[in-house]
Amino acid sequence: MTPGPAVTRYVAFLRAINVGGHVVKMDRLRQLFEAMGFSGVKTFIASGNVLFDSPSGDPAALESTIAKRLAKALGYEVATFVRSAQAVRRIAGSASFSPADSGAPGTSVYVGFFGGPLSSAARKAVLAFRTDQDDFHTDRCEMYWLCRISVLDSKVSWARLEKALGGRATFRNIKTVRRIAATLEATVIARRT
Repeated sequence: MTPGPAVTRYVAFLRAINVGGHVVKMDRLRQLFEAMGFSGVKTFIASGNVLFDSPSGDPAALESTIAKRLAKALGYEVATFVRSAQAVRRIAGSASFSPADSGAPGTSVYVGFFGGPLSSAARKAVLAFRTDQDDFHTDRCEMYWLCRISVLDSKVSWARLEKALGGRATFRNIKTVRRIAATLEATVIARRT
């Protein structure tokens, strides 16, 4: 018996899939990913997180393919940010802020996903937003935002961050990223048994 091609488990983080009057049911989203030839497709909560397998080793090419196919199928742009399961586990385990800071009552940590490595100018722009309420850390193609108050009360917004960074991004609460990482780990264990 000849083994099939090696596949990598990925997560697509989709920006604005269900906002601005657009509503895409998760069943439909799974069907769209399966029609692109991906296997093991699973959605995770209705905020545009799709787990899938692909033989491709090029996340940037996957981002481009998925974004184009979704735009064609849905009729509007869906910025797409793809990370391997290994990268998601690294992000979920990031110690960007001290446990005392990130675990304080009323505090939230968000992860911003970008399409490529952040430039030194972009990193500097993010760090310029630091205040007593907001702290930031950058790493590779991600940005971490520690918000000590409600994000709605912060002077920083997703739009201001995107503008400062000069590119599109999508943001997730670190708790969601950690739950996705746990789901990925459970999938690996299930496949081994």
